[in-house]
Amino acid sequence: MAYDLTQIKNRYGIIGRDRNLDAVLDTALQVAKTNLAVFIQGESGVGKEVIPRIIHDNSLRKTKRYIAINCGSIPEGTIDSELFGHVKGSFTGAVGDHEGYFGAANGGTLFLDEVGELPLSTQVRLLRVLETGEYIPVGSNEPRKTDVRIVAATNVQIEKAIREGRFREDLYYRLCTISVKMPPLRERGEDAVMLFMKFAMDTAAQYGIPQPLRLTPEAQQVVMSYKWPGNIRQLRNVVEQMNILCSDRTVTPEVLERYEVRPSVETTDLTLHQPSLTAKQGESVDQTLKMMQLMIQSLKMDVEMLKQRVETHPQSQHAIIHQLPAPAYPEASEYPEPSEYSEYADYSDKSDNSDDDEDLNLEKMERRLIEKALRRSRNRRKVAADDLGISERTLYRKIKDYGIEE
Repeated sequence: MAYDLTQIKNRYGIIGRDRNLDAVLDTALQVAKTNLAVFIQGESGVGKEVIPRIIHDNSLRKTKRYIAINCGSIPEGTIDSELFGHVKGSFTGAVGDHEGYFGAANGGTLFLDEVGELPLSTQVRLLRVLETGEYIPVGSNEPRKTDVRIVAATNVQIEKAIREGRFREDLYYRLCTISVKMPPLRERGEDAVMLFMKFAMDTAAQYGIPQPLRLTPEAQQVVMSYKWPGNIRQLRNVVEQMNILCSDRTVTPEVLERYEVRPSVETTDLTLHQPSLTAKQGESVDQTLKMMQLMIQSLKMDVEMLKQRVETHPQSQHAIIHQLPAPAYPEASEYPEPSEYSEYADYSDKSDNSDDDEDLNLEKMERRLIEKALRRSRNRRKVAADDLGISERTLYRKIKDYGIEE
């Protein structure tokens, strides 16, 4: 079955064209329709958490519950109870029965993040669930059945953990039916520049900064050659700091160095003397940036229109607010919390909503924005071009390319 990776990336907010990243997404989509366990490895901050979400949403279980758990955040003394439940009176404070995450996720998908942090005793219980589909709640003698699809992830070097006796080898092979490795940011080339631009625009829009940061060609090379030990999470933090603190909106290598972003020693000579991006790559990046700007402008205009309608017709405020698009996934608070430790889990049921099938093709979105601008300006091209932030000549060319009737 063929998948449109562009639509998948748009749907989940994934930025990048790296071939290794595309291979990971392709693998996730291929295994989604199966019940095979998937094991995701990758450094901290590379975005491992999006893969199980993609797998669940494209599986036969997509109408059932999806639960994400950070195994490293739950205290060792309570993790068995959290995962497998307990019966009333099994320990001090057990005032009632608790089904645990394996019971709550029955029929759905359970994402075990940082699975390498599980205690050995819990690993034994998990192995039994994977082998037999049965688990025994804490304090009980009666096994219970569960039908859960397991997706696990870790940033631990699992082979080393097995050699040191911190992780069971038999459990690893059970979890690793399908193995996926997320590429670190330092290996994704120009994706780092695209992500930098995306975060710069997001922060500028969030805080009302009129002009987002812009990288010089030399700064682009630094961003691509820097090791980024914290990966995407570190890049986002750096961009947010710079967007707020830098008065000059043009970012040079000297500015990056103030934020400890500099090319690694072994790559400096190889990268800084190379051309920044090919003409084709540069044009593609510019087009992506312009499309993001158009989307932000369109959203701002829609919000202003809604505000005006609320001010004009205050009695219909409730109905107007509900015309805004709903979030892609419900918040965790919409679901009953299994216990006091449930803040470590990310609950989200997801039905097969028509909103998820919305066409996010960039060309179609651009055409819709142009048509909206023309309607708003009553077909006055200069006004429409100013609203869109493009030249009148560019607007004329796009009207012809898309065959838009004025």
